[in-house]
Amino acid sequence: MATDFKFIPVIDISPLLAKYDDPKMADDPGVYEVVRQLDQACREAGFFYVKGHGIPDSIIKEVKSVAHKFFELPYEEKLKIKMTAATGFRGYQRIGENITKGVPDMHEAIDCYKEVKEGMYGELGKPMEGRNQWPSNPPNYTELMEEYISLCTGILLQDYSFLLFTLYFMCFLLTTYIFLLLSDLSRKIMRGIALALGGSPDEFEGDRAGDAFWVMRIIGYPGVSTSNGHGPRNDIGCGAHTDYGLLTLVNQDDEITALQVRNLSGEWISAPPIPGTFVCNIGDMLKIYSNGLYDSTLHQVINKAPRYRVCVAYFYETNFDTAVEPLEICKQRTGGAKKFGRAVYGEHLVSKVLTNFG
Repeated sequence: MATDFKFIPVIDISPLLAKYDDPKMADDPGVYEVVRQLDQACREAGFFYVKGHGIPDSIIKEVKSVAHKFFELPYEEKLKIKMTAATGFRGYQRIGENITKGVPDMHEAIDCYKEVKEGMYGELGKPMEGRNQWPSNPPNYTELMEEYISLCTGILLQDYSFLLFTLYFMCFLLTTYIFLLLSDLSRKIMRGIALALGGSPDEFEGDRAGDAFWVMRIIGYPGVSTSNGHGPRNDIGCGAHTDYGLLTLVNQDDEITALQVRNLSGEWISAPPIPGTFVCNIGDMLKIYSNGLYDSTLHQVINKAPRYRVCVAYFYETNFDTAVEPLEICKQRTGGAKKFGRAVYGEHLVSKVLTNFG
């Protein structure tokens, strides 16, 4: 359960990453200190920053840069990868299409999910079946890479349609690469959280999250004076909500403070961007696994700056069809009784997606 925290702690996780696959990692003093800090942050705030994560700063910045370029495209062009139910709720959504508790959010986004093949999860996974809306098998790879390099170095391209295609493919390349990096990083952090809960490092492997589902949202928040002429205008970029899964990693624009986290007294505590870090928070499924030792904390986004803000949120989840129940070790730490019933992650995700976008 969250406390009356006044700030979001910063944790250097490099000692954990250095020993994450060591069978005796729990005995290492550096890992012990990281685990202690993770436990305190998850109990008190449900949010924390991580530094020393090993992901190059150039990649962190480039993925935001590409996102800005996409959102600067004309509205009609962005709609070419429009999200619909037929796409498995993947693709672009315009300002006001995302709904939080019945209120349209002031953001636009590209939503990506781990691929769900037809029949992969039966009826449970049917609404999420599909592939992300990025170009596949692009022709003339060498030419494309030359155009990619020229765009990155600031040379203007004459062929607008090819610029659009290149931007899409840049997003595809960077999204794929950043996904691989973040998936690996999330798994390592979850090994630390498993130790913090009193379990083994492998608690969230195998049937729980050995084939972890993932979600990535590339989100753009207009500044206070603009709404691009589309959709309703209000002050809430994204309304108060909790996240669905295990762990979220947020890469937010520098110099614009917009993310807010609610403490036990109802105060909204700002989570300003800290260069070189990710903001992390725990989700609903980890709350259940922990039997309430850790809470999925309410948070919202309000961009009060005049500048357009981008963030890239990566959600590391359980296996899609996993039945989530409190861990035995967590039941023992909380009096022996289950505080939460059984929840299937895929059902939870689908219900949220249909409520938000359906």
